[in-house]
Amino acid sequence: MAQRTNSESKRLETVEPVGKRVLIRKDEDKKITKVGIHLPDKMEIPTLTGRVVAVSEQVTRDADYSVQRYDRVLFHPKHAIPVDFEGDNRLFVVPIEDVVAVFRSAGAHDS
Repeated sequence: MAQRTNSESKRLETVEPVGKRVLIRKDEDKKITKVGIHLPDKMEIPTLTGRVVAVSEQVTRDADYSVQRYDRVLFHPKHAIPVDFEGDNRLFVVPIEDVVAVFRSAGAHDS
């Protein structure tokens, strides 16, 4: 009987959003203000921006939504669901309606 190696027994786990949702990795909260003031450890400026990690099939097929994987977005956190998948817990499943803006580089156009 062949024994399994350690790599065979571990499976790579992924998170795929379903419905009209995207998976976002939230940017780190800021510890320094724009004018250079360092904030105490317990005080942070909350960020509402992040990178899209995955997009559901329903959002991908809908022409009304131009959000793509790796886009940097601004999102409303009210309905964001934290994903207990990583130690730092910066992954959130967010309804596409709560993505309020996509950051685009000036001069970058899709062909």
